[in-house]
Amino acid sequence: MKVGLVDLPSQYLEIKDEINDAIHQVMVSAQFILGPTVSNLEEQIAEYSGAKYAVGVNSGTDALLLALVAHRFNPGDEIITSPFTFVATAEAIALAGLKPVFADIDPQTFNIDPEAIKRVITPRTRAIMPVDLFGQMADRTAIIEIAEQNGLELIWDAAQAIGGAFANKQLGEWTGSATLSFFPTKNLGGCGDGGMILTNSESIRDGLRKYRFHGSGGGYVYDRVGYCSRLDALQAAIIAVKLPHLESWNNARRRNADLYYSRLKSANVLLPFCDPRAHHIYHQYTVRSNHRDALKLHLKSRGVDTGIYYPLALHLQKAYESLDYKPGAFPHAENATQTVLSIPIHPGLTEEQVHYVADSICEFSP
Repeated sequence: MKVGLVDLPSQYLEIKDEINDAIHQVMVSAQFILGPTVSNLEEQIAEYSGAKYAVGVNSGTDALLLALVAHRFNPGDEIITSPFTFVATAEAIALAGLKPVFADIDPQTFNIDPEAIKRVITPRTRAIMPVDLFGQMADRTAIIEIAEQNGLELIWDAAQAIGGAFANKQLGEWTGSATLSFFPTKNLGGCGDGGMILTNSESIRDGLRKYRFHGSGGGYVYDRVGYCSRLDALQAAIIAVKLPHLESWNNARRRNADLYYSRLKSANVLLPFCDPRAHHIYHQYTVRSNHRDALKLHLKSRGVDTGIYYPLALHLQKAYESLDYKPGAFPHAENATQTVLSIPIHPGLTEEQVHYVADSICEFSP
């Protein structure tokens, strides 16, 4: 049996007529950049996430970058983040002229460890950028307390967590800004790149709107040096069609996760930990094995696609060698890179496929 890690064609076929009609409406309107289609999606995402405002940009990476720029930090200011994440998190910090400072992860949740954050705060620290990895929100309560005690800003990289919650509060209800990605494989994905920033600050919202449009509020007048980072209307139209389906798709991921938990109890893998305060939406279902590479090959032989997110921690990447971190600096993150394996969890999986994947894992003998 073939089981893919994602299945975007099936998702499209499920709502093909709605998507095609939405695309047609944009084509007829000829309003391709920003406009009412984007504004309407911003309002819908803000309401869905519990935020006052949302600002659409052209990628999840730009959402991080513009959120940092909108805070007007000074060159060289330090931003604390996780070394176990997609590169865009640290990349945005560096591109904004700031310094990424890493703190180790909690080995259970894979999210940044609040106690590790405390140990790397310096007089140059200006903000914390936690990552809500694999669909589980980072510890909002502990991290917000640290930020408030030290006068730090908060920018949450929530690219993998739309629809998630922590302590019964949605992404946009918490202190700070949160960034989203609409990359096609995300729980809510477009048909190309797209991103958004959630904020409850009117001044941050206004700054973001200018930064995404070359630093202009319109009329060829430029208040600041900006960027060309506008969410286009075609992507917004597609995402708006998908948004009403997001809850059912996330619930399907959670049902698949429940099946895995019940079927893999005796398997020779460590199952994902879910913080009881978190509403996990399982962007990935990531198991751990000390024989990860052999397990991956075994599953491939059985037709099961898997992914390794992420195979090398950011502090050991050549792009960030100037930060002068050494192997062993963040042992939990480094161990995760050697043991994690994500298995299919997407909402299009059948129960038969979930059982097949689980049986294939149970058959594995290192």
